[in-house]
Amino acid sequence: MRGSGVYVHVPFCRERCDYCAFATYTDRDHLMERYADACVCEIGRLAGGAGLARATSIFFGGGTPSRLHPATLCRILGAIPRTADAEITVECNPEDADEAHLGAYRRAGVNRLSFGLQSTHAHVLAGLGRRHVPGALARIAAAVKAAGFDNWNLDLIFGGVHETDDDWQRTLRQVLALDDPPPHISAYALTVEPGTPLARDTGRHPDEDALARRYARTEEVLAAAGYRWEEISNWAQPGHECRHNHLYWEQGNYHGIGSAAHSHRDGERWWNLRSPDRYIEAASAGRSAEAGREVLSEGQRAFEALSLSLRTPRGVPWTSFPDSEGLTGLIVRRGDRAVLTVRGRLLADEVTARIGSGSVRR
Repeated sequence: MRGSGVYVHVPFCRERCDYCAFATYTDRDHLMERYADACVCEIGRLAGGAGLARATSIFFGGGTPSRLHPATLCRILGAIPRTADAEITVECNPEDADEAHLGAYRRAGVNRLSFGLQSTHAHVLAGLGRRHVPGALARIAAAVKAAGFDNWNLDLIFGGVHETDDDWQRTLRQVLALDDPPPHISAYALTVEPGTPLARDTGRHPDEDALARRYARTEEVLAAAGYRWEEISNWAQPGHECRHNHLYWEQGNYHGIGSAAHSHRDGERWWNLRSPDRYIEAASAGRSAEAGREVLSEGQRAFEALSLSLRTPRGVPWTSFPDSEGLTGLIVRRGDRAVLTVRGRLLADEVTARIGSGSVRR
């Protein structure tokens, strides 16, 4: 799936969820058109200098890309050089599941959508500090079908303070009960990020045992429904894997457009100014919006490659673990590869720390 991708960061949100630590803003909507102009300027500067290869995948993330007027988002998309078969994804909020948004995206060449649903239960969403949209799941499914999309993802989060095991199972069952369920599902364990309202409220921190139970149940339910584990938090029906995500998991090259966007090329990473205001000022003037960069050593790249591959069904060479003591039940041998078990996925960071230095040198 390797190719060259473009990620466009859209930092605008109507409301900020209590668990969110991304570079997003609820008080910058007045910058939207100028921000889009700046993105187009950055794309033009990079493409003119041959620094932007034709994209095989494009991903509009955020923030909430669907907060932009559809014509504004499509204007940015139109400036990006891409292959004829590029995968183009736009992240949306449930309230934007309508013809005005999805129809415009479809006509502009978008062929994949991703909706942040998180849960089908209002009390669970309240515990996450996220607004509930009544009937959101049915509305999303109907709008996606009406607009002609057959490739889309649904984001879910488990582990909220008010959620029970039964609540989580009902969310999964309700999603799978759709006439046309999403062919790709991302199910994330609730993570406490420093500096967020969730971090400051210890009473809402997730219970590790509950996270483990719900993750195991997720694998069981989705596997029975024909989904395959794609990465620790991602499952896909065959043929609906996310091409853009694989660029990240396989150390592919991608270019980030917009404030706080990150880029990678052959072991070198760089990132843009975090503030939308400062980004607009730099990009609109035709200057680089770069805020910093790093070059990974050969050893760092090798370790990162193994760490990322271990999170997928591909796994890593069995010889990456010269000492398998203590890893029983966490990895399984498939041919000459070590692959995480369901329990191992829950402890992926601990397993990664056991990768031998000899493997990294290779």
